[in-house]
Amino acid sequence: MTDTTADTARPPRFPELVPLTRPTVEADAGLASAIEGILRSGMLTNGRHVREFEEAASDYLGVDHAVAVSNCTTGLMLVLRCLGLTGDVVVPSFTFMASGHAIDWAGNGVRFAESHARTWTLDPDAVAPLIARAAGVMAVHTFGAPCDADRLQELCDTRGIPLVLDAAHGFGSRYPDGVMVGGKGVAEVFSLSPTKTLSTGEGGLITTNDAALAAKLRTAREYGNPGDYDSRFVGLNGRMTEVSGALGGHALKGFARWIHLRRSLAERYRTRLGGLPGLEFQEVPAGAVSSYKDLGVRVDGARFGMTRDELAERLARENVSTRKYFSPALHQQRAYRDVPVDADLSVTEHLAASMITLPLYSHMPARLVDEICDLIGELHAARRSIQRGSGGRAS
Repeated sequence: MTDTTADTARPPRFPELVPLTRPTVEADAGLASAIEGILRSGMLTNGRHVREFEEAASDYLGVDHAVAVSNCTTGLMLVLRCLGLTGDVVVPSFTFMASGHAIDWAGNGVRFAESHARTWTLDPDAVAPLIARAAGVMAVHTFGAPCDADRLQELCDTRGIPLVLDAAHGFGSRYPDGVMVGGKGVAEVFSLSPTKTLSTGEGGLITTNDAALAAKLRTAREYGNPGDYDSRFVGLNGRMTEVSGALGGHALKGFARWIHLRRSLAERYRTRLGGLPGLEFQEVPAGAVSSYKDLGVRVDGARFGMTRDELAERLARENVSTRKYFSPALHQQRAYRDVPVDADLSVTEHLAASMITLPLYSHMPARLVDEICDLIGELHAARRSIQRGSGGRAS
């Protein structure tokens, strides 16, 4: 039988491409005036707007120090360099490539660990057997769901090694104890790129409650130069621009409203699609709050009626963007083919082979979420109907 869901003769469901994400930027006269003032001042980097953004972010997150940098990857590299780690850093393989890249660029070895099958974040049980030979642990708040930082910290404390948190997805998330993501580990590092919940265009933010580390990071982002051109150590150019600082400060003023809307859209997806067999959503720890930087869905092909790749193809034909985060997983990428794998990564590989992310951005119309959910339901029903008609086999 022919699968009618693959009909390419009719026009797509959506006449224009539905983007996976879009930055939510409220441009107004105040922002325009700030940018004009920056351009006239001649102070384009690390000036008043960057400092004000750092102060506002530290207040919002409830942390002692926030250090603005050029991007999250640079921030991770600077943290690892300032900590002076020597040896391997444990990191989940189910993560964006920048997590591993930062470890390697900082001169450390990458040691892959398994993620939890339901939360999709670094599994402390998988870290435990690796901790004895680790110089540090880098955990990730996958898609914005807080990882088990408290248990990972306990493991790190047994060895006296640091826990660094890649919080690229986590601006606006909360841990189960109510602490904002940004306040745990030795440092947390946020991404402020256009795909994130809070964006400065490009940029990153390092948060820490360690005053000495914060001071060293501020020097490190200036090539290791404290201001007298006598560099104290090898740093790099990790400065944030003044325009990015202004964008960040402006976005932060309306952030609480936008993150609330984003969470409501994510819950709308979960409610509308939750009844379909074979679709599994991320488990957010009880009491925790996710930023929902991404809306990830694991597709069980046998139960849903089509594989992740088939669903992605069908949605693409209807002008709906998706992404297969994180496929391939980090340990499967060519850049890491020479890195030894001495851990069971079967959960990671299963997640990488079955995960899809659906369109989500903070100012996305609710009706668009409903239309996408309706489409996915129709695709599922049509495929199931075909399978029943062919004796359980898709043709």
